[in-house]
Amino acid sequence: MRTELHYQGKQNETAHATSARAVANDDPTPKLIRIWQSVLGIDAITADQNYFDLGGDSALAVHLFAQIEKVFGVKLPLAILFDAPTIEGLARILREEDPTSGDSQLVAIQANGSRPPFFCMHGAGGNVLIYRDLARHLGPDQPFYGLQSRGLTGISEPLTTIEEMASLYVKEIQKFRPHGPYLLGGYCMGGTIAFEVAQQLRARGEAVPLLALFDTMNWCKVPRPSIFNKTLHAVQRLEFHAVNFSHLDFTGKRTFFREKAQALKSRLPVWRGMIAGTVSRGSERKRSESDVLANIWRTNDRACMNYRPRAYLGVVTDFRPARQYRIYDKPDAKWEALALRGQETIVLPVYPAGILVEPFVKHLADALTKSIDKAIAVHA
Repeated sequence: MRTELHYQGKQNETAHATSARAVANDDPTPKLIRIWQSVLGIDAITADQNYFDLGGDSALAVHLFAQIEKVFGVKLPLAILFDAPTIEGLARILREEDPTSGDSQLVAIQANGSRPPFFCMHGAGGNVLIYRDLARHLGPDQPFYGLQSRGLTGISEPLTTIEEMASLYVKEIQKFRPHGPYLLGGYCMGGTIAFEVAQQLRARGEAVPLLALFDTMNWCKVPRPSIFNKTLHAVQRLEFHAVNFSHLDFTGKRTFFREKAQALKSRLPVWRGMIAGTVSRGSERKRSESDVLANIWRTNDRACMNYRPRAYLGVVTDFRPARQYRIYDKPDAKWEALALRGQETIVLPVYPAGILVEPFVKHLADALTKSIDKAIAVHA
């Protein structure tokens, strides 16, 4: 069996190299334009237009890159959109003799700037495209790095515990920045991972002046999902969307509708892929990009629920929405009891599901900037 697996791996490497050479000898731009037109639903796209400016998001990127793999036979990581957000940028990468398809965890979302870098952990979805707007609002002088799940490219399996994830991310962070002080954070599950990363860095004698948790619960204290809880969560989600919407002006409301319509359209192919993966589970069907992401999401959710955080000998900065989902709004699901050196709670004027999206993300960016400034001043 070991010989067969080794041979199969060699076959995959050979096929990838053959595809890479074929692309390198041809101009991929016309095909990329057709893929973008189809996926984004836009007839006229030029090679220099930015994917995100055209309405692309992290969910739609899954479908986009699945089509790129289908057409060119090359599997690219979603995070490459930070480096190459245009068709001409992707075409340049595809023309390389061996296009990058690695499984690296550290992603430079905003590499420039003179301030200490902020390291932000992925949520349950595994990728870090969700942090693009937050990084942009923090300004060009604030370096911002994301830590994404192992296994996003399908090369390796995702890690199954928060402790394993944190250990890997600590190595990646210290490879890039050997010593602190470290500024850490994350949204939802990302905050949970950041909490454990801070624990492990402090155990190595490193300073962590900022541990920023964005709408993060102590998940082991949250009731396990049930039909009632899921229904209540869905109803409250609609309510929170409505409240967020009511706070916008006319232009903002029009943009909100347009973005939500685009988001729904972008998610339909992904949902179809996930359903197909469930129906054909156990068959010989090749795993699609949606199958890979669904597996990461399930694995990450289990890891969160099974994580038992220890008391933290530091300060926790807890960024919370104006209201919380009822299932999460429990005293022991917060962090006060675990933050032995105190907790700063910052309540944002936004409701759940809006913290990281425009135009509401600016509230988080403004508050986070003040927290980073404070952390830098303390360790100056």
